[in-house]
Amino acid sequence: MPLKAIIIDDERLARSELKKLLQDFPDIEVMDEASNADEGIEKIETLNPDIIFLDIQMPGKTGFDLLAELEKTPKVIFTTAYDEYALKAFEVNALDYLLKPIEPKRLTDAIHKLQYEINREKEGLNGLVNRGPLTEIDQVFVKDGERCWFVKLGEIRLFESVGNYAKVFFATHKPLILKSLNALEERLDDRMFFRANRKHIINLRWIERIEPYFNGGLLVELKGGEKIEVSRRQTVKFKEMMSL
Repeated sequence: MPLKAIIIDDERLARSELKKLLQDFPDIEVMDEASNADEGIEKIETLNPDIIFLDIQMPGKTGFDLLAELEKTPKVIFTTAYDEYALKAFEVNALDYLLKPIEPKRLTDAIHKLQYEINREKEGLNGLVNRGPLTEIDQVFVKDGERCWFVKLGEIRLFESVGNYAKVFFATHKPLILKSLNALEERLDDRMFFRANRKHIINLRWIERIEPYFNGGLLVELKGGEKIEVSRRQTVKFKEMMSL
């Protein structure tokens, strides 16, 4: 059964463009569209869609205002011409954040993410899946300048705490996500990710070399060139993990 969708955007052209792109996805059925937040809320409550494609800046209320007024929120993919809302979009658990003009490849990624989430929920409801640790093929939402995408955990070599955010190091990028290190640590597979100290979680597979450091700690160099101190307390744990 196709997933029911509503497009909410004040630009008629943007709505028809997205509708046209979505014709390539037989799994998505666009039931209706709305040109402002109030109309959107009404249609969401009447039609109960699985997914909404939501613009952020609209006359009157924003897309965020719309979400704040809903009793029950469907899955959300933001579509916007502005990139500065990406972190806030992540905060409200948006599945993805597509910048206009929407690239077909980015839309495909977003739809795959949607299908994955829906399937995972169905499996969860059937009691088949245990929301265990995230594996290296799981993806997390990250933002870098104008780009927002999902990156595989195996490609992330380091998480660094920056206040309420975590800086994510992968390839040459270092974007921020709104997650504390403690929250990340709970979800990450501890066979792969290690809490080196108060401020850093490292991917063990990205370690280049290890050397003794003062106070009984260790200094770990990652393949990306970052040098991270493993605290004395964590060094004991690290050595236990790494020994046969």
